[in-house]
Amino acid sequence: MTRLWDISPPVDAGAPVFPGDTPYRQQWAASIGPGCPVNVSTITLSPHVGAHADAPLHYDPQGASIGAIALEPYLGRCRVIHAIDCGPLVLWEHVAHALQDLPARVLLRTYARAPVDRWDPHLAAFAPQVIERFADAGVRLVGIDTASIDPADSKTLDSHQVIRRRGLRVLENLVLDDVAEGDYELIALPLKLMAADASPVRAVLRELA
Repeated sequence: MTRLWDISPPVDAGAPVFPGDTPYRQQWAASIGPGCPVNVSTITLSPHVGAHADAPLHYDPQGASIGAIALEPYLGRCRVIHAIDCGPLVLWEHVAHALQDLPARVLLRTYARAPVDRWDPHLAAFAPQVIERFADAGVRLVGIDTASIDPADSKTLDSHQVIRRRGLRVLENLVLDDVAEGDYELIALPLKLMAADASPVRAVLRELA
């Protein structure tokens, strides 16, 4: 049987979000009982809770919503690269060891153990020059196991602006704790939310045949 790695964190009331963002909430609109055969819930959440895909609309006022973009970047061969505990910015020297025959998707592991139950204000982010060089190498999607490809306190979002300018796609809040460096098939399709700036994804890796 082909092996799968679930690289999505749990989404529940304890899922961390950026300070000021909307946390996950769930209420029951209907419950199984006399006269009601089903449970039905109502959920409220930021589309940036858990593993998610940012839309261009998130960092570009004229950008496309997540439901309007092509799905191809989120499905296909990818490379997981380790840059664990490398500091606040992932630099080219941290990833240079794993760049031969680079596929179109790159996922970066920065944590030894991802903090899935708490907000990390010291999250590692991409140096924008790394995104530029990935784009030059033909990469179309970058992912990371932190809440942002930019530092948590950034007001300029330099790496997001490189993504915007170079037409790349991005995944954030992945969990790569148990994933070795190497190549896999990525499956991380966003929902078809036609007005949203992001979408949750159930991100998985599948071993290559």
